[in-house]
Amino acid sequence: MTTPATFQMTAQQIAEIVKGHLDGDGTRAIRGAATLTDASEQDISFFHNPKYIDQLAGTKAQVLLIPEKMNGALPSLPGKTYIKVAHPQFAFAQILMLLDKGRVHHPQGIHPRAVIDPSAKIGAGTAVGANAVIERDAVIGDNSIIYAGVYVGERTHIGSNCLVYPNVILREDTHIGNRVIIGPGAILGSDGYGFATIQGKHLKIPQIGRVAIADDVEIGANVTIDRATTGETRVGSGTKIDNLVHIAHNVEIGKDCLIVAFVGISGSTKIGNRVTLAGQVGMVGHITVGDGAVVAAQSGLMNDVNPGELMFGSPARPHKEAMKIQALLGKLPEMYDTLKTLKKKFLPEN
Repeated sequence: MTTPATFQMTAQQIAEIVKGHLDGDGTRAIRGAATLTDASEQDISFFHNPKYIDQLAGTKAQVLLIPEKMNGALPSLPGKTYIKVAHPQFAFAQILMLLDKGRVHHPQGIHPRAVIDPSAKIGAGTAVGANAVIERDAVIGDNSIIYAGVYVGERTHIGSNCLVYPNVILREDTHIGNRVIIGPGAILGSDGYGFATIQGKHLKIPQIGRVAIADDVEIGANVTIDRATTGETRVGSGTKIDNLVHIAHNVEIGKDCLIVAFVGISGSTKIGNRVTLAGQVGMVGHITVGDGAVVAAQSGLMNDVNPGELMFGSPARPHKEAMKIQALLGKLPEMYDTLKTLKKKFLPEN
């Protein structure tokens, strides 16, 4: 991976940062981080899943983050330095954060080509990039970063320590909490899809609500979150939304949810806390998904889901039931041949 030319840490320093137990040479110098297969001798890597044991045996990385409690023995790797931690992937993420600080240079200050209405309030230490537009009565908190080409609509509020990447559109009255990251091209506050059909004509229903994003949310590139018809479309604190997700008007999403790419959530659906929606899940409107539920990839959700339920299929069913149906579908040709034989034997044609 690309790393800052000046980055260098010892294995001992890394062990202290991730609060791990060092086993090996603490003076080894680390200049970057990479996967087991891509790592050089100067990279740190991590091992957390037994299915990658062959990659561990062949890696060039000399410093490795490994679990405190191993399922099975490590292969014999003379000369390696291990840092034992509870969660190797999380520890690896901590190191990547350090590398990222030296790799990316965010905008600083207010660019002279930014267009900021005199009534807007910009917090201390906040940066606004070229060609960004901040409309009337907008508020941006301290130490936030607004990249080039961002549009911030009237009365929109952005909290402190937020990161808004290029070409994001935040329409009027959108409310963004603190420490929120919004990926390039995302659009928050576009009109909900609301029409009344009268005598075959579709009449637009004005969408006068707003979008409200709580603290510590991450929103991926080209996500669209529609404003409510009235009231709010809400995303709870700590929720992470992947690229190319659509969230319709008046949807309510709880805390610490994971919403993966190409998910589509129809209007007025309520999603609890710690829910996982895997890739390409589609959901009808006006249903409720309970806390801790998981909906597997490419599922079509038509009905309410109980807390903690694992759902799969289209239409989605409880996972065990869906797997049984899938197994039976594979046997249909055989079952059909058997039925034809029985029909021929017991119901001969006249």
